[in-house]
Amino acid sequence: MTPAARIRPRRPERARHPWIFEGEVAELPAGVADGEVVTVLDHRGAFFARAYCNRKSKIVLRVLTWVDEPVDAAWWRRRINDAVARRGMQPVDAGVRLVNAEGDGLPGLVVDKYGAWLAVQISTLGVESAREAVVAALRASCSPEGIFERSDLPERELEGLARRTGVMAGAPPPPELEIVEGRARLKVDIAGGQKTGLFLDQRLNRAAAAAYSAGRTVLNCFAYSGGFSVHAALAGAAEVTSVDISAEACRLARENMARNGFAEAPVIEANCFNYLRDASDAGRTFGQIILDPPAFARGKSTAEAASRGYKEINLRAIKMLEPGGVLVTCSCSRPLTPRDFLGLVWSAALDAGRELQIVEERGQPTDHPALLNAPETSYLKCIILRAI
Repeated sequence: MTPAARIRPRRPERARHPWIFEGEVAELPAGVADGEVVTVLDHRGAFFARAYCNRKSKIVLRVLTWVDEPVDAAWWRRRINDAVARRGMQPVDAGVRLVNAEGDGLPGLVVDKYGAWLAVQISTLGVESAREAVVAALRASCSPEGIFERSDLPERELEGLARRTGVMAGAPPPPELEIVEGRARLKVDIAGGQKTGLFLDQRLNRAAAAAYSAGRTVLNCFAYSGGFSVHAALAGAAEVTSVDISAEACRLARENMARNGFAEAPVIEANCFNYLRDASDAGRTFGQIILDPPAFARGKSTAEAASRGYKEINLRAIKMLEPGGVLVTCSCSRPLTPRDFLGLVWSAALDAGRELQIVEERGQPTDHPALLNAPETSYLKCIILRAI
């Protein structure tokens, strides 16, 4: 019989939230190992869910299923098969997210597909304990040439886990793996790139931003491997400048611009805060500015400092917009709600003395589904504005 935990009464807004924090747990079964699946009973003693447990984490229980069913290898196979099936048929050379953690009912597991290879991130002890079942399910569902693990994210340390990378199954990914994204051809470094090799959550936003790029001088800050830059250039931008602090990111951006026919486009290795400050102070102007920074806030304790950072870069960018210029500004910080982020941009525009139209408010693509009961899973904000 599965060991049983008992929870305290939950607030209505958390009734079906899949994260159960330490303060919500009334009792954990004696002797249950961290990483083990337990039955969760509500405060009345009735069945509530099945979840995996980790006392080392602030999220002591993460719900896997709200149904009274065994969580075994067959369960992992069904749940992963369902997630893959929801993506439908994908082009052979596409990049797509196949499993999006809580959004697909698989907390702690992310799987991205790049052509014939899968990149896997495991961020929790519960999924780490089921890694053999996960790999078997992915091989059965996707028949990849190889599965590579990118579990080198800092969240693992909060779970008592060491960071981990390497081949999980099949062949290692090639260093020159290329995917096609609309008209763009993008190099992906699965083994050494940021995240799992590419920021797939911005896929549709890159195309949306490019719709405003024709004929404009474009500045792409926090450019990473140049995805927004490539799309802007292909859409007919007069000039595209990419800026990133990472030498490796700049190398990838140059390669991606070159492979799409724009080898002469400038790619600048610089701190984007400094670059925006210096360019603004020098009176530079651009027809389109794209801001896609990393998450400035990973928790509530860093939200205030993050807000200052977001306001600073947006203030500098807004000042440099030409009349009729377009700002594409993004945030992937989970503690910042869409309203919070929009408020920061509004405040920056006020300080800059500029009038901006909201043209589009965007978020995650369909292969990055958010969970209605967990607002934190709706993390990506992308606002497109025009100066008038």
